[in-house]
Amino acid sequence: MKLLFYFCLLGTAITISSCTDHLYAPALYHSDIAYLPKPLVSDTAKSSTYISGGIVQDFSPDYSNDLVSGQLNLSRGHAFDHFNLAYGAFGSFGNDHNRNLQPNGPYYFKNKFFGAVGGRLSGNATISTDKVEYRIIGFEGAYSHEFGDYLNFRRAVTDKPKFYTDTRADLFTLGATTEMIFKSRRRGNQFGFRFFWGGTFGDKGYSNKSSDYVYRIENPGMMTAAYFMQIKNYIAIVEGGSYWQFRLGYRFK
Repeated sequence: MKLLFYFCLLGTAITISSCTDHLYAPALYHSDIAYLPKPLVSDTAKSSTYISGGIVQDFSPDYSNDLVSGQLNLSRGHAFDHFNLAYGAFGSFGNDHNRNLQPNGPYYFKNKFFGAVGGRLSGNATISTDKVEYRIIGFEGAYSHEFGDYLNFRRAVTDKPKFYTDTRADLFTLGATTEMIFKSRRRGNQFGFRFFWGGTFGDKGYSNKSSDYVYRIENPGMMTAAYFMQIKNYIAIVEGGSYWQFRLGYRFK
């Protein structure tokens, strides 16, 4: 997990390390995907409700700022003979912490609040054995709507010198997944890994209304990896890519 995180971080940092301009992306850009748990085909309860809360840390495109937020998730998962499906809603609330703009600058800030609400959808084709459930081919999608001071700031500086922003409030991300869930000998316990590769629709780079130059996104795709654990009805999820996320929750059968 850490290797994937630092690999993504290094690759992007090398690309934009020579930039003297300020780049600002939507608050949940490339961190809007979050693992949706689902029952196993072999579970007695084929449908379950999951609730979880956690913390997320992401970074600005030039890695000069960090965005830290808390997130609440509510989802419903269903298992069928050869496929599964999950859907849910979430809310995220946090701050963009300035590490770049100087206190004597006209647009300096210490923190900018942001919030977001949205929904997620996930499904997989499944092959179940005695010890492992293979969720070989699947998809995950997420829609989010952002609001708050950080969005207002991006829109306010989009025509100011040396500021290049993505002013979108609405994001839609979609990608493919593969997953393996291991069944414990203790009934109800599960452990698994999920890998996601996809992208956000509508990427056009970072622009300034007073300039013809646009910072293009050379690699708009995103990869994430998640580790899922269920002990009895308690769940824990660790996820990361160019960001990291940690969640704790409960499964209602």
